[in-house]
Amino acid sequence: MKTKIFYLFMMALVVSACGGGGDDTAPDPSNNNGNPPPTNTSPDWLIPRSEVKDGGPGKDGIPSLDSPKFVTASDAGASFLTDDELVIGVVIGNDIKAYAHSILNWHEVVNDEINNNFITVNYCPLTGTAFGWNSNAGGEKTTFGVSGLLYNANLILYDRKTGSNWAQLRLQCVNGTLKGDEPVLVNVVETNWKTWRTLYPNTKVLTRETGFARNYNNYPYGDYKTNQNFFIFTPSPLNSALPNKERIYAIMDENVAKVYQFQNFIGGKTIKDSFHGKDYLLVGNENIINSFELTGSQTSLTFEFSFTNGEQFFNDNEGNKWSVFGKALEGPRVGEVLKTSKSVVSFWFAIAAFYPNPVIYN
Repeated sequence: MKTKIFYLFMMALVVSACGGGGDDTAPDPSNNNGNPPPTNTSPDWLIPRSEVKDGGPGKDGIPSLDSPKFVTASDAGASFLTDDELVIGVVIGNDIKAYAHSILNWHEVVNDEINNNFITVNYCPLTGTAFGWNSNAGGEKTTFGVSGLLYNANLILYDRKTGSNWAQLRLQCVNGTLKGDEPVLVNVVETNWKTWRTLYPNTKVLTRETGFARNYNNYPYGDYKTNQNFFIFTPSPLNSALPNKERIYAIMDENVAKVYQFQNFIGGKTIKDSFHGKDYLLVGNENIINSFELTGSQTSLTFEFSFTNGEQFFNDNEGNKWSVFGKALEGPRVGEVLKTSKSVVSFWFAIAAFYPNPVIYN
């Protein structure tokens, strides 16, 4: 009985996140003609339709941020960000931005422009997964919103150009006219605010002045992140190899995944590993991990973690100095960029549900 009451309480919290504030009470789900996106009448899904759940608030009930505003790192640190708060970081050209979990918990989707690139940063608080991808549907610019649907407790977005549904952690359009399409990913990292501002002190930070009345100091899902056995929507299958809510780093390739624990990187480590016929480099510490697919002569390089106080994150035996995004900042390969892997920070249960029996690195 207590579990049922708590579930109803949590759903009320989610629904309370739907009401707007100020002049911007809800995103406008209209296409370029000012008309609502077409209704998707196709019965075909790439995932079992019976396992697609109604999350409660409805389409755009959790409002995306479509005109995001930013403040400086010093303003953010002084007014609302603490050292240990998690942020999603993006660098494109000379444009550097951070999006705090405390805001994404309430909005999940930010449609933004970075260095003249239109991107969608999306975060699912129920699976702890964040991606950045091009704001593109069928070759045309669009924005994305929260569909109100979930699959395996994970966010399903929809694009406002065609109304098609996109399963976030599957990284695929699973229903609609664009069924089968995959988003073009943008390299993002997830880390705490202290690490991000050390890497990029000139970062811009998504402000809490969103136009919506939200208590961004409040996490809207109670003890969900720490209660290993509490699910608002139960995924399948569950895998007991690691604690359900352990925050892990995963590399995905086709329908398989390999998982790395943050404890493997304490103090700063580089790991060269092979998985599914590809060679990878993973670099990080207990607060941040990123990975790259090595090709050609890169596979013979020896890498070393070297993050101290600046943009340099690791180096190699040729004398190259690399950023956390795999760009050579100095050395004979200056300007070269390592190939980004398909990867994500996630709760363990989510990777195990979407990519059953993932390999765990030892």
